[in-house]
Amino acid sequence: MNSVSPLGSYDIVGDIAIIRVHGERVENSGEVGSAIMDVHRNVRTVLAQTDAVEGEFRLRKLVLVAGENRTETVYRESGCVFRVDVASCYFSPRLSHERMRIAGLVVDGEVVANMFAGVGSFSIVIAKHSGVEKVFSVDLNPAAFRFMRENVRTNGFFGRIVPILGDAKMVIEERLRGVADRVLMPLPEKALEYLSYALLALKESGGWVHFYDFVHAVKDEDPVEKVRARVVERLDGLDARVEAGAGRVVRSTGPNWYQVVLDIKTRFR
Repeated sequence: MNSVSPLGSYDIVGDIAIIRVHGERVENSGEVGSAIMDVHRNVRTVLAQTDAVEGEFRLRKLVLVAGENRTETVYRESGCVFRVDVASCYFSPRLSHERMRIAGLVVDGEVVANMFAGVGSFSIVIAKHSGVEKVFSVDLNPAAFRFMRENVRTNGFFGRIVPILGDAKMVIEERLRGVADRVLMPLPEKALEYLSYALLALKESGGWVHFYDFVHAVKDEDPVEKVRARVVERLDGLDARVEAGAGRVVRSTGPNWYQVVLDIKTRFR
């Protein structure tokens, strides 16, 4: 869940609310935290995110402003249950619609490779709401991997979802060459760099790649087309071509900044 407070927008993950504040406003955010807890009776902890998501694991800098001093919680979405530590794992409730949208695209019997799986949210929603045969669920963050394994077991998908700890590049080269009908790339910061490895994971006949990116687009620019041009150029250099595909803005991430997804059907020349 996400909403807006006097200090800016905030997310609710399980029973933890995360507000976005900057500079000296951290000192004054306790009152807002208490107000959030009054409105949302299930919230037991309010944390302030004091800087942008950053680093290899996309972590937030968090400061306690109200309630219990903890960062671990249980979040429910689309009939699935996720345990997550918001300080040591990247997780966004704002992608709930996108997770269900992707699950709705998966065809019965497909094999999916999720290159940046985090605590397993995309992988588990897909397993819950599609006839997928297997999901290879990869993440580099040891903390996220531990939660992913727990979440896979809790939701009853151990075996159907295969959690793998490691860098997606090496995992695909060593274990997942040519296995997937569909590849997810829900890490915009790394997607273009890792695109060649997504293609390597696809079966010889090709398949679908769900490519996520952040893009800056002003008034007369189309953010989807800006990302599409970037991807088509890269695919051309990789001896692959776009057979079909569509794109959409997933969300706005700031003034003139957007998160975009391209659903790309690729085949090899």
